[in-house]
Amino acid sequence: MCGREAEEAVRMARFLTLHHRWESAELNQAEAAELLGVSERTFRRWTRRYEEEGEAGLLDRRLGKASGKRVPVDRAEEVERLYRERYQGFTVKHFHEHLVKDHGFGWGYTWTKLHLQWAGVVAKAPRKGAHRRKRERRPLPGMMLHQDGSRHAWLEGQPALDLIVTLDDATGAIYSAFLVEEEGTASTFRSLKEVFSEHGLPMSLYTDRGAHYFHTAKAGEIDRGCPTQVGRALGQLGVEHIGAFSPPQGNCQESCVRGRTSHHALTNLSSNMIANWVLASHHSRGGIFHVCATWRKTRYSNLIAASSVGK
Repeated sequence: MCGREAEEAVRMARFLTLHHRWESAELNQAEAAELLGVSERTFRRWTRRYEEEGEAGLLDRRLGKASGKRVPVDRAEEVERLYRERYQGFTVKHFHEHLVKDHGFGWGYTWTKLHLQWAGVVAKAPRKGAHRRKRERRPLPGMMLHQDGSRHAWLEGQPALDLIVTLDDATGAIYSAFLVEEEGTASTFRSLKEVFSEHGLPMSLYTDRGAHYFHTAKAGEIDRGCPTQVGRALGQLGVEHIGAFSPPQGNCQESCVRGRTSHHALTNLSSNMIANWVLASHHSRGGIFHVCATWRKTRYSNLIAASSVGK
């Protein structure tokens, strides 16, 4: 007897016991239904079926029948084939978006993920540790920016480049995105120039612990007494600089960067196509930070002056 059949047997036994007590006037229908954990209407329906068909009328008529919402076998096989042959390495979320948009798939993301995991095509994600658990985003634009770089052969026939992206924590909007040969101090200041000169200063900037962001004399420990050029500039501008892997702060917002600029989506694109993508990310900005009281307007000359201190 499988688990579902065992549950049905227990349910039937409980109903028969309570039905007998109802017939002997020990309980009314409302009390019997409450003890069964169903509505009074359901108890009356079960009683009518029991009187008409006996115990056979109490069986769940859905058992042994395929769900009307079940994904057809041929579509399930197609999903596996597409992932193996065309979308290998995509995240399930990204893959499902392509299924819906490009292949007319009408079933949900959860089914897609579970089916691919059951088929052994994708592995289950490891359980997140306490310091990796998602936190709430900042309530207003400008309260926190995220900056991150991702190295990949973004352009067809070209060597690997770093994609530098700066986005807002509250909205996920990308405010700066460009390709450079190597991430560093120069690329950081270029990105900050684009954002600060158009929108003003944020309250904080969240980055990884790269050498151009922080000096780490000991592994995992930021030396605040020995700031980098970026650290000095942000300090004089009054922008809090937050290093990644800080449990109170991290919500892995950089995963949003990788999700929206996934190398699977951009690999093998031409230079013109990726240039259009970067331009589109700039046009999507909309100047929303101008109306946020948490931003203070500044000029880029202040940033340059701050960055030159201590040289």
